[in-house]
Order: sequence, then C-alpha cells, then structure tokens
Amino acid sequence: MNAIAVRRGLLTRFFAPPSCAAAAMGVFLLAVSGCATRPPASDTGARAAYEEANDPLEPLNRYFFELTNFADFLFLRPVAEVYDDLMPRFARKGLRNFSENLSTPLTLGHDILQGSWRRAGESLARLLLNSTLGIAGLIDVAAMIGIPAHSEDAGQTLAVYGVPEGPYIFLPFLGPSSLRAASGGVADYYADPIGYVPIEGRRFIRLVAGAASVVDFRAGTLDVLSQVERTSIDYYAVLRELYRQNRRREILNGEIDISTLPDLSDDFDFDMEEEAFHQDDSISRGLLP
Repeated sequence: MNAIAVRRGLLTRFFAPPSCAAAAMGVFLLAVSGCATRPPASDTGARAAYEEANDPLEPLNRYFFELTNFADFLFLRPVAEVYDDLMPRFARKGLRNFSENLSTPLTLGHDILQGSWRRAGESLARLLLNSTLGIAGLIDVAAMIGIPAHSEDAGQTLAVYGVPEGPYIFLPFLGPSSLRAASGGVADYYADPIGYVPIEGRRFIRLVAGAASVVDFRAGTLDVLSQVERTSIDYYAVLRELYRQNRRREILNGEIDISTLPDLSDDFDFDMEEEAFHQDDSISRGLLP
C-alpha cells in the first residue's frame, strides 16, 4: 500500500486540481451500480458485519485499492526508497515543516469554525512564529517552545456539526476516504488561503509541497506498511479500519470516546466477587492474617 492511501486529503489539499476531485466524486456516484450485496435480515451475523464495515461499494473500492497499490509498487515506493537513502534527515525535517506550515492557515480557519479557541490560538501562534523566525516554516520554532502542531480539515468540521460520515470510499490514487471527507477535501481545495496568495507560481509551490510531502511520508512508512501487509489476512480491510480509527481520533482531537468502549462493569463485579470469595476462603484456611 502507499502513503496516499494513509494520509487522507494530502493530495487534494495541496495540489490535486479541481478536476481530479470532481472526477473522484463522479466515480463514487457511478459506483452505486457496483454495490456489495446486502445480506438478508435473517442472517444477523453477516448483516451486522456489513453494517459495521459501512462499505457498500466494496467491490469497486477493492479494485481501486489494488490499482493504487500497483501504482505504488511501480512508482511511489521506488522513489520513496531512493529519497530515504539519499535525503539527509535535517532536509527531510525542513521539508516536512514547510509543508505543514503551508497548511496552517486552513487549519486555523477550521479551528475557528469548530469553536476550538485554544487550538486556534496555537495555530495562529505557530503560523506567525514559524513563518518569520522559522524562515518560511522550514524550522518549527513553535514546537521548540511547547506549541504542538495539529491539523484540521473540512471533513472534521462537518463531523463536528453533525454531518454523517457516509459510506466508505477508496478514491483511486488518493486513498481511503468517506463521502463526508471527500466532500470536505473539495471544499478545502477552494478554501485554502494559499491558493489565493497573489504570488507568481503559487500553484507550482502547492504542487511541489504536496508531492514532496507524499514522498516523505511514504519514505517514513516503508517498514511499517510492509509489516502490516505481511501480517494481514485482509490488507484492504485492515487499512480501512486503521483509516477509520485515525479519523475518529482526529475528529475528537485525540480524546477518547467512552461511548465506544466495551461495558466491563459486569465482568468487574464478577472479578471482585471472585476475589472476595478467594480471600474469605484463604482466611478460613489460615493462609492470610
């Protein structure tokens, strides 16, 4: 698999032309004819698994997944391997900081829309510090003084306002997404302030920054994704679940949704009663004071 399929929205935000995003949405709409068959209500186990996967376009999604994986094998992975061998660590860090700084104005806008004022203050501070003292973002001065980086996008903002996730979709050469996230990616492309900066070559800058970020991220996941692929019975399903878990964490800003945790109260009560029983039995035998 590839970094494009893991780092959602990167291509769309930085350099995917609007025609690509529109084509991806068109593919989704046309894909309705390739829906997976819904199990009958009588098969409760299969029906529950189908609903949990939320992947009605699975046959087509798997086709695009394999197509993207093949493109990664032919092009992106070899480039990432060369990049990993030749690019000095400090240069990789600077490139990563620069790309992250370019996305900060958009993150700031979504912080405000979500009412996250503390995080908005952090985004503003990071933008000002890194764009000036950090030499156009090449150095993460803000992180040095304890202001951590974070990212927001339109998909997360829509989630905060209660817009449903929609079905899972795998966009060819763009990676895993959902109807909500894909729609947000299109909105982010047009809303990104960097696209309206009156400087010559701004589209080229976004193109280079986006491509470099994809290669850098892929280089950093060479071993991890290879291991996941080797140890997964169903690589597609594993990455689908990893994507969803990551999106939930991003939407919740790293907090844990306790409603998704299993109810262990009954097991806990049982264990306490069992422990009390063993202690009483040990006392009766004179094994404990």
